[in-house]
Amino acid sequence: MTVTVRKMEPGDWARVAEIYRQGIAEGRSTFRTECPSFEAFDAGHWQKCRFVAEAEGVVAGWCTLAPVSSVEAYRGVAEVSVYVDADYRRRGIGAELLRRLCEESEEQGFWCLYSSIFSANAASVDLHKKCGFREIGYREKIARDRFGNWQSTTVMEYRNAIE
Repeated sequence: MTVTVRKMEPGDWARVAEIYRQGIAEGRSTFRTECPSFEAFDAGHWQKCRFVAEAEGVVAGWCTLAPVSSVEAYRGVAEVSVYVDADYRRRGIGAELLRRLCEESEEQGFWCLYSSIFSANAASVDLHKKCGFREIGYREKIARDRFGNWQSTTVMEYRNAIE
């Protein structure tokens, strides 16, 4: 299977939203209960680091960065989102997306990428470790998921070579 990672375009939104809704429905990736509109998504994520992975002519996954703070000192720190369609998981797509995101983030001046992952989502924790992230914390029972269950999160970071 050939996978191509490219910049996310507004025309990709229907497929990006579909994959996002899968993650919401599964309840292992986000505390959100509804997929945002494109306008809300667009306003909440950096435009310079948005990618999709195409496999077999279909958008099979996506990733992006969001600001962690409006404080100027944190301008080089961003939160990672990476989602892969259930039918395309365990094929290396998440790793390709995350590696591309790490490379591009450094080119764009980001020095730290941050991820807060449901600790029960071992596949995502492993993916981040495989791509050079390290565990820096654990938040026990930080919030309830869409099913009302308490979830703990593993906090991970990736440091670019920018000093």
